[in-house]
Amino acid sequence: MSRHLSAQKGEIAERVLLPGDPLRAKFVAEHFLDEAYCYNEVRGMYGYTGLYKGVPVSVQGTGMGNPSMSIYGTELVVDYDVKKLIRIGTCGAMQEEIKIRDIIMAQAVSSDSNLTEKVFHGCNYAPTADFTLLMKAFHQAQGKDVNVFVGNIYNSDEFYRETLERLNKFMEFGVLGVEMESTALYTLAAKYGVKALTILTVGSQLLRQEFLTHKESEQSFYEMVEIALNTIID
Repeated sequence: MSRHLSAQKGEIAERVLLPGDPLRAKFVAEHFLDEAYCYNEVRGMYGYTGLYKGVPVSVQGTGMGNPSMSIYGTELVVDYDVKKLIRIGTCGAMQEEIKIRDIIMAQAVSSDSNLTEKVFHGCNYAPTADFTLLMKAFHQAQGKDVNVFVGNIYNSDEFYRETLERLNKFMEFGVLGVEMESTALYTLAAKYGVKALTILTVGSQLLRQEFLTHKESEQSFYEMVEIALNTIID
């Protein structure tokens, strides 16, 4: 048992989906997994294990931001021997052609977080996805009626901002969207030699100031979860 997860050894599968919102972990367990049971309620951060197409899969809420992802990602890998982790979350689109409800797969992560600077003593480190998971996820998405973009995303420690000034340069360089957890996820995966991928549903279009409601976001979340599940069991 770890400090933030109350599961016993063997209760968490080697394959884990990671939504930020713990209620989305509950949603995934109830709508996608067979024989699902809750293994964690510590701090309200729900975690479940069940079967998807007969394969054991867990889904664990992580909370928001790199520090929270670092806690749960580390404990899943170190204390429970998790081998594959796929973040399923939402993001803000940073390119005109990307629309609400489109899907972004993060090949690499740029960031304003100093998390990697601390690890690498001021040097720049480029957190990247596991290529095998990325390739499989892209293949899974091809059979669905959804627009998919693959490339660099921007990871930020700042949610509310007065202007988009800081983001403008990243937009000029083709960065696709902004979120808050993938720097930690990809860096931890590299450190411990496990596989990680971030798949994001576009919940807001920053250039046009368009936003999904929470209910609309939940509906769009469905296709992303199917892609992630079919990827992680392959």
